[in-house]
Amino acid sequence: MRLLFESIEADMDSYKYLRDLVAYKPELVAIRRDLHAHPELGFEEHRTAAIVADQLRKYGVDEVHTRVGRTGVVGVIRGKTGGSRSIGLRADMDALPILEANEFEYRSRDPGKMHACGHDGHVTMLLGAARCLAAKRSFEGTVYLIFQPGEEGHAGGLEMVNDGLFERFPADSIYALHNWPSLPLGVVGVNAGP
Repeated sequence: MRLLFESIEADMDSYKYLRDLVAYKPELVAIRRDLHAHPELGFEEHRTAAIVADQLRKYGVDEVHTRVGRTGVVGVIRGKTGGSRSIGLRADMDALPILEANEFEYRSRDPGKMHACGHDGHVTMLLGAARCLAAKRSFEGTVYLIFQPGEEGHAGGLEMVNDGLFERFPADSIYALHNWPSLPLGVVGVNAGP
């Protein structure tokens, strides 16, 4: 019975986070559209990294580290209850060398560069998670927010590792995401390992 109540409490906390995310939607949509309009290729993500770092500071993230793996950003949020457990949440930031053919108002302003793979959305989703986590801190341990540069053919993850990512931010596990438009709405696919 106790396990059931703990499960219900966990679900209630999830709904609180979702409610908060809905409230943040206008800001998050504006950030995503701005990033989409200003794409940057691998290791050129200076503007994107600055926006990420500024937003993390605005949200009250405990530590914000820039220039990790050249143009990467890592934020650190500590839970209310302390603890030694840690988790990493990772999003990629770079765009692709593609000419955007869309006509909407936030289309790429840089011909030959485009967020055609959803990384503008990935950054925005992790910023939304950061805002919720920093506001509530209703977890034990530490969350590392890893904004990776150069994912599209530039080995940006390796660049961050070589720059001491795991020594400086020793996460017990790391979760990354990628949008997958062919999955039905509301379905999440999970894969263990790299």
